[in-house]
Amino acid sequence: MLPRLLRLAVVTVLVGIGAGIGGMLVTLALRLVQHLAYGYSAGTFLDGATHAPPAVRVVALLVAGVVGALGWWALRRWGRAIVTVERAVDGRRMPGLATLANAALQVVVVGLGASIGREAAPRELGALVGGWLSDRAGISERERRILVACGAGAGLAAVYDVPLGGAVFTLEVLLAQLTVGTVIPAVVTAGLGTLVARLVVPTDPLYTLPAQLSWTTAVRWSSVPFGPWFVAWSIVVGAVLGALAAGFVALTARAAARRPRSWRILLVMPLVFAAVGIASVWLPAILGNGRGLGQIAFDGAIGMLGLAVLAIVKTVATTGTIASGAAGGTLTPALAIGAALGAAAGAPLHSLTGASLSAFALVGAAAFLAVTLRAPVTAIVLVVEFTHATPWMLLPMVIGTTAAMLASHPWRRRRAPGVD
Repeated sequence: MLPRLLRLAVVTVLVGIGAGIGGMLVTLALRLVQHLAYGYSAGTFLDGATHAPPAVRVVALLVAGVVGALGWWALRRWGRAIVTVERAVDGRRMPGLATLANAALQVVVVGLGASIGREAAPRELGALVGGWLSDRAGISERERRILVACGAGAGLAAVYDVPLGGAVFTLEVLLAQLTVGTVIPAVVTAGLGTLVARLVVPTDPLYTLPAQLSWTTAVRWSSVPFGPWFVAWSIVVGAVLGALAAGFVALTARAAARRPRSWRILLVMPLVFAAVGIASVWLPAILGNGRGLGQIAFDGAIGMLGLAVLAIVKTVATTGTIASGAAGGTLTPALAIGAALGAAAGAPLHSLTGASLSAFALVGAAAFLAVTLRAPVTAIVLVVEFTHATPWMLLPMVIGTTAAMLASHPWRRRRAPGVD
């Protein structure tokens, strides 16, 4: 018994470390591509893209379309079929070289500005590490599946510095189990992956909030200028965003089902990416995985109409990117769209009460993401870790997310693609 448990413990530790290394490599590669493409050395990707000449954005997206089209066409024509993380958790083996190539293509196109999430690549790498180590350790099939899921969650935790979010993602989304045998490896791998990746991944929150909404400064409810009306708003807007998020899931699912499977990708992807590049001449915030749009929403720097337009265009750009044949994630695009819609819906009350638009954006982000992932707990935990939001925001976020899940139930048929 002891040798088996000891072997399992060693593999669990190695999976966490391997996923952390994968997240670290994804982060470094993404920064390199972004800095080379847009010619900046400091600041965020949105800063670099905004200050780059408009022609640079168009060219960068066109290059992304050409590279992605050639890469995915060749990979799907001559490589082994890609196995998603969900299927790997179910027991399918992930092809090593094809998975690495698929992850590399995602990093390159997202770094060049493609409107899709980057989080699928580190999840796939973490799952690949988990499966590879498990096969060589000779553990049981059930234990192998758990460690594949833990590797994927640890990859997510590593690339975004969200240890709790990565562990909860593993348990709620991938395993749908809450036992001692799943919680311990999920927490250990996510924690180790985060620690390893911190060699290059910043520990600052992914999104910054006003001081009164940050957990480092907002220490009591009285520091957050809301009342019962905000809870009522969370119910109503959460329900609306839940229905809209279900529509987003349906759109992306249909886009994935209809994406070109043959040589047509060589025509479709460059055209779609070029169109996104042209749109970015006026709306640079639609570029990349959605972090720029999310920060704009949390800043409350633009008005209701501007936020709504950005959310709509981001939705079209992300759906079009998936429909063109690209692989990638929808987590950060969904969070950004939800934050923008939440802030837009809260703008009238912001004018009446002076309440921070960031609070409305937080509720919108959690509600929209919960429906997209079909995982309300994961969504709330991720939004809190991404933003370091004060615990006093948990109540409206939980209420808004619950309303969103209930409202989306009649419309949900399938999970969004691109989660892998």
